[in-house]
Amino acid sequence: MATEAPPRWDRKMQQRLAHGEAAALGELYDRFASLVHTLAHRVLSDETAADRVTREVFGYVWENPGAYDPKQGSLRSWIAALTHRQAVERLRQSQSDGENTPEEIEERVREASAAARADYIVTSMPAPLRAALDLAYLRRLDYRQAAVDLGVTEDEARRRLRLGLQLLSTAHHAPRVPSPPAHGGVR
Repeated sequence: MATEAPPRWDRKMQQRLAHGEAAALGELYDRFASLVHTLAHRVLSDETAADRVTREVFGYVWENPGAYDPKQGSLRSWIAALTHRQAVERLRQSQSDGENTPEEIEERVREASAAARADYIVTSMPAPLRAALDLAYLRRLDYRQAAVDLGVTEDEARRRLRLGLQLLSTAHHAPRVPSPPAHGGVR
């Protein structure tokens, strides 16, 4: 999905990485390491493998900052996509080691893909929708309490929750993830 101009931070970070600024990699790592590790762990269910994928993804970003195309979306989305691809590739490699059946692997890939899409949908939502969902699901407030905290009418709180949930429900209705090529690391 093409977007308008990416945020200034994304463009500046890409430029800093392209110039070999080590501090930029540290800043990028601080900002996205948790996301990368969490996504990798969702796919692999293995702490050591998630750590390895995290190192591989940041190594790839450091060595290939020009691979990020700001016209295709945010830097965060690109890093999440890299992580997902690398973790799925590792999971499929584990199939050849006899650790999981093909059906188990495909189910884990589907679950991880839905989780990654849900994460992307929530972080991409307009702030008012995200705030309503946070109040309802993280703080366990009903729509009346959420309305008070948000400073909106009960009808508006219900509307925001309904729309947020409708957007979130699309995470489970996406096409299956295609198999990556047989060899190589993050692309």
